[in-house]
Amino acid sequence: MALFQGILAVYDLIRPVLDVALLAFLLYKGYELLEKTQALPLVKGAGFLALVYGMAFLFNLTTLKWVLTIIAPGLFISIAIVFQPELRKIFMRLGQGEFFRSNTAVPINKLDSVITAAELLSQQKRGMLVVFPRRINLKNIIETGTRINAELTSSLIVAVFGFDGPLHDGAMVIQGGKIAAAGCFLPLSEQQDIRKNFGTRHRASLGMAEQSDAVVLVVSEETGALSLSYDAKLYYDLSPSEVTRKLMELLDRGSLKNSQLSSVQKNTSQEEEREVLVE
Repeated sequence: MALFQGILAVYDLIRPVLDVALLAFLLYKGYELLEKTQALPLVKGAGFLALVYGMAFLFNLTTLKWVLTIIAPGLFISIAIVFQPELRKIFMRLGQGEFFRSNTAVPINKLDSVITAAELLSQQKRGMLVVFPRRINLKNIIETGTRINAELTSSLIVAVFGFDGPLHDGAMVIQGGKIAAAGCFLPLSEQQDIRKNFGTRHRASLGMAEQSDAVVLVVSEETGALSLSYDAKLYYDLSPSEVTRKLMELLDRGSLKNSQLSSVQKNTSQEEEREVLVE
C-alpha cells in the first residue's frame, strides 16, 4: 500500500510536466501537418476571427458580438467549403499514417542506381517519375499500377521509362529497396500558381507531395531537368549531387556512414535549391 501511494505521489509530481510535454508535442505535430498541407491560411483566418470576437467580448461591443453570433454558423460552413481541399488533405494524412508498416528504406547502392538512371534519362530527354514512400503507406497508389516487385537496377528503370512502353507515362513506386510497381496514377496538384510550362509529371509529383509525405523524383521530358517534390513543394532543376544529398536526408538514411555523407556533401554544389512553388 505504501509503495502504491509512493508511486501516486511521484506521478502527481511529474503529471504537470507530462501534461505540458504532450500538449507541446501535439501542437508541434499539428503545426507541421498544417504547414505540409498548406492549411495555414485556414488557421490564420480562424485566429483572426477569434481575436475579433475576443475583443468584442472584452470591450463589451454588443453590436459586434450580435453580428458575429448571427454570421458564425454560415461563416464556418463557408470556410469548410472554401478550404475543403486543405481539410481533406489533413484528414487523409491522419488516416493514412500507419504505426505498423513495412520497411520502405532504400539501400545506398540502390539509391545510386536510381540517380544513375535519372542522369541517363535526362541526357536522352526522356521523362521519369519515381515515388519514394516514407511514413504514409501508398498501397492505394501501388494498386493503380502494375505490380513488379523486382530488384532495383538502373537498367530496369531505363527500360521502363526510356521507351514508349505501356508503363512509360505512369509513376514508379520504390519501396523496401525494390520496384514495387510501375505505371501508377498519381493525384494532380490543386495549386493554382504552378508554372504554365510544367507538364503532367510535375503536377502529379506535386500532387503526391501534397497528399502524402512521399518524396518524388522527376525528370523533365522537355528540358531533362531533375526535380524533387516533397512537403507540398517542388524544387526544380537540381544537380545530380543535390538530388542525391537531399534524398539521403529525406529518406532518413540512418544506416548511412558519416564518411559516405561527407563525400556526397563535398561534391554538392553550394548553390541553394531553387524553390519554384512556395506556400
